[in-house]
This record gives sequence, structure tokens and C-alpha cells, in this order.
Amino acid sequence: MAQNVFGIDIGTSNIKIYNRNLETIMNEKNMIAIQNKTQVLAVGDEAYEMYEKTPDSICVSYPVKFGVIADIKNMQILFENMIKKSRTAKFAYQNADFCFAVPTDITEVEKRAFYELAESSKVHAKKITVVEKPVADGVGVGIQVDSPKGNMIVNFGADTTEISVISLGGIVISHLMQTGGNRLDENICSLVRKQYNLIIGMKTAEQLKKKLGDAVEAAEETMKVYGRDLVTGLPVVREIQAETVYQATHDVLANIITDIKMILERTPPELAADIIDTGIFLTGGSALFRNFDKLVRQETELKINIPPKPDECVVCGISKIVTEPEYMELAYLPREKVIN
Repeated sequence: MAQNVFGIDIGTSNIKIYNRNLETIMNEKNMIAIQNKTQVLAVGDEAYEMYEKTPDSICVSYPVKFGVIADIKNMQILFENMIKKSRTAKFAYQNADFCFAVPTDITEVEKRAFYELAESSKVHAKKITVVEKPVADGVGVGIQVDSPKGNMIVNFGADTTEISVISLGGIVISHLMQTGGNRLDENICSLVRKQYNLIIGMKTAEQLKKKLGDAVEAAEETMKVYGRDLVTGLPVVREIQAETVYQATHDVLANIITDIKMILERTPPELAADIIDTGIFLTGGSALFRNFDKLVRQETELKINIPPKPDECVVCGISKIVTEPEYMELAYLPREKVIN
């Protein structure tokens, strides 16, 4: 690949961009704020600051839902702006190579949408390739993905959880769940409303999840939150118990464990033996949910591995794929592009 290369991991919650020239990774919220349906007000972290605080004239949204691009127009605007933010005047983005990470269990049309993001934009891409997200994940955590040894990777993201077994540079078995960290936040909002007659936003729910959440047992902790009383309609302060957060998140985590076990049951015996030896690799931003690794270990009786920055494993993997010759063959053209 050329020297001027960008590696892109477009997640539901965050967009991560690797700039080969600068050897940097930019990690910002995958959000865009549009005023009066036409004017771009902010993108990334700046747009997230406006989330749930805007008047009717401003719409703040995530262009990606459940791992696929749901709003191609806004995603293209956001993509162009984020690429500009990730480079400097010295290193332009025109005529660069782009490599996108794409989920496995989506259609070829949905995969091609990632390709067209760069092909139809103002970046004037020279070459565009894609790589399967679990494979990039494996490279990012340091697995020898081209070896015949089997490895299981569980990417616990914002809207999706992708459970994959990889070997010989490919995906042997994979399952994409439409469940992630956002579902935990939604359940927390719902249960707080039911138990405390309190309406809170998704940002507040996320704070509760991070401070009080636990995958194994409810801690003896509380947290003061601000919200709107369901009866009076007035803003109030409530003390939320950790038990509430535990109840709200338990079923979602249990469903993920069930699917992990299902994939283990469907894994060929020889690869299952390798997984017993190497354990399960947990990646994705939601993998840092307190004691989630302990829960998976208790339920599967397997060793659990969590890298230092699980949310950036995919983009770190892409950075190796576009720079190290032994990994470059893992990136390929979308099927429709090859046919055309």
C-alpha cells in the first residue's frame, strides 16, 4: 500500500481513524449535529456534547445503527470532516488509500456501503479496501491470525456484540448479536423510570453503568442523578442504588453469555481445543464493563484476555494490516467491485 493511508473503524458509538503518515489514532464519537436539516453544526465529540440538550431546530444523531450505515448522507459528511480533523496541512488526505473494517454477518450490499463512503466522497480515494472486523480485531490483540490455531474473539460494542472464531486468516464461525452497551443504557433508563418515577437521559444512564454497574453482583454503592419526576414533571435529584443497575443489565449480559456458549458448541473440536489453551479475547468499548470478564470466565470456565485498550483493537489491527507486509493480504476489495 502507499505511504498515504488511512485505516477506518466505523462503530456505532465511536469512529476510529488511523493516519499512517502521522502514526496516530483519532478516536471520537460517531455523531453529527445538523441545524435546520441542512447546516452541519458539529461532528464527533463536539456533537456529543450537544446530545440530548438541543432545541427542535438541531438534530444530533448516530449515522450508524447496529454496525451498519443507516444514514449514508450524514455518515459521508461526518466521514469527510473526521478525515480532515485526523490529518495536518503537511499530510493531505487527497488520493490516499483507505482500509475499512466491516462486520462479518452483514450483507454484501451493507459492506459495499462502507466502500462507497470513500468512493463517493470528496476525499478522492486512490484505493479502497475492506477487512473483516474480527480479523482486524485479532491482529490488534496480537494473535497470529494466519496460523492454523483457533482463537475466539468477543467484540462487545455499543449496538452489537460480534462473537467469532478465527483461524488461518479467516473466520470459521461468527455470530453478530444486535445487543451492546447501548441496550444496557436503555434498560437502566427504563428501570429507573419504573422504580424511582424518574426520567433520565442516555448520558446519565451511561454514567450509572460505569460507576455502579457490575456483571457479577450488585455493589453497596449509590449515585446521585438528576432527572425529571414522572409525576410532578419537575427536575429532581434521586439516589440510585447499584442493585437497580445490576437488575437492569443482568438479562442482557446473560443473553451474551448464552450466545458465546452457542458458538463454542458449534466450534469444530480441534479449534475448541485451541480455545481451551488460549482462552477468549474480549474487545470493544463495552468489554470494560465491571467484572464482565469474570462473568464470562465463570460461565465458560475458560481463560479471559482483555487488551489494555479494547475499544481500539480493531483500528490497531488495521494499522498493522496497512503497514506490515505479512498482513496486507487480509485486506481485499468488496465482492461487487471485483465483479464489476
